[in-house]
Amino acid sequence: MEYPKTIRVSSLTDERRATFYRKTYTHVALAVLLFIIIEFLFFQTPAIVNFALSLLGGWSWLILLGVFMFVTNYAENLALKSKDKNTHYFALGIYVVAEAFIFIPMLLFALQAIDGEKMLQQAAIMTIALFAGLSTIVFVTKKDFSFLKSILAIGFFVALGLIVSGVIFGFDLGLWFSVGMVILAAGSILYTTSNMIHKYDEEQYVAAALGLFASLMLLFWYILRIFMSRD
Repeated sequence: MEYPKTIRVSSLTDERRATFYRKTYTHVALAVLLFIIIEFLFFQTPAIVNFALSLLGGWSWLILLGVFMFVTNYAENLALKSKDKNTHYFALGIYVVAEAFIFIPMLLFALQAIDGEKMLQQAAIMTIALFAGLSTIVFVTKKDFSFLKSILAIGFFVALGLIVSGVIFGFDLGLWFSVGMVILAAGSILYTTSNMIHKYDEEQYVAAALGLFASLMLLFWYILRIFMSRD
């Protein structure tokens, strides 16, 4: 089967480029909505909540992180390498479900805190504001942030090492680790948004949405951790 030739987003006409961006960010918004719906359904199922909580701490948490990283890599490869739209949606769907599951303990602890709902709202608003601001920087400057790839790879490798060490030796990574991860997540948003403009093809808007959603949720995770550390 011969696939139609695709064109880089940066080479499109202004109208077609705007259509690509609209499709991409619409799918990011839909992924967030699906995340909320799935999370709500998970919280209505005590068995799932209890199972997620049982994986906290020790080797169980490391195994869960390993599975989550595997699902992330699998979903991203599916979305990027396949030309089939149904496969793209399947990849985005399984990633959203994985995010919703791994967020169960974090959201549960946040809701149990004093003014938990207000804290969640504040963290969400800050996340969206930062995401929008960083995206705007890329669109306005039109700068290629692909040079961040090596920096991000090293940063995430170091962060993973610290997380594993923290679990094995039982120490808390603390506030500054979360601040560092927010900076890494911000860099990831710059990098992913830049790739969307300079590296992606016209038909890869679902893959672009998956990458942006992943960076958005990483940012939300650590902003929420910072808010929770104040209590």
